Amino acid sequence: MSSTLLTEDTGVPFHQLQAEQIQLFRDAWKAAGHAHDAKVSVSRSIFPVVSEQDRAYFGHDAGSQDQVGHLDGGPARFGRTYAGEPEQLVKELAEDEAIAAADTLLLTIPNQLGVDYNAHVLDAVIRHLAPELGWR
Repeated sequence: MSSTLLTEDTGVPFHQLQAEQIQLFRDAWKAAGHAHDAKVSVSRSIFPVVSEQDRAYFGHDAGSQDQVGHLDGGPARFGRTYAGEPEQLVKELAEDEAIAAADTLLLTIPNQLGVDYNAHVLDAVIRHLAPELGWR
């Protein structure tokens, strides 16, 4: 499982760095002689804007970028929040190399907005993004 935070920063976009780490892990897994393939999941914060409430909560995150900071005394890269109109998100998510490399995508949603709103976010992802991206 690789989250929306990496405790290194090599200057490449988050999704590319994470995809590199996935490949390194899979190579090490294979070199260790495991008989089955390694399974990898990544997490993302994804918010399709399909209502005015979505726009109020996440409209300001449209066009979000990776952020670089320091964690435990070293550089760290934080992945962006994907928020925006479904058509735009489909394009952006299709270019995310780590999502493409992973076996599973875990959606990170803010529990403080409540069960009903979180169910709405999940429904919006399932209805507006998943079919276009071939997710099941």
